[in-house]
Amino acid sequence: MGKYSRSYMREPPLRKPWEVHPVWRGIGCVFLILVPILSYAGAVLLVRENLRQRWVQIPAELMGSIVVPNVGRIYYIDVAMALILMVVGFGLLIVLYAMVYSAVAPPYYGPLDAPPASYRKRRRR
Repeated sequence: MGKYSRSYMREPPLRKPWEVHPVWRGIGCVFLILVPILSYAGAVLLVRENLRQRWVQIPAELMGSIVVPNVGRIYYIDVAMALILMVVGFGLLIVLYAMVYSAVAPPYYGPLDAPPASYRKRRRR
């Protein structure tokens, strides 16, 4: 702490006029845990069905596996497919959130705000 610093005179930060409700944080946490679990389960089912139906040829390198103690054998293709399904799942959640937010969000401009410049009539000289 320097001689001329006024860190002891700093004002406390202002509180935000809004806060996120704890229920919404809980729902986000549930989705953060649930989407990877469901995507891995879906990946295992899709890969097993693909081996039966032969929809897509899987390279031999992706059919390799590792053994995790107390879990079992995990195939690389299951992990790769789970990552793809996670991206799709979280992407769908983002699109759903955007649609709901755009439907129920307050208006962007308040009653005292001026309209944007692109909406104003431009005067010609």
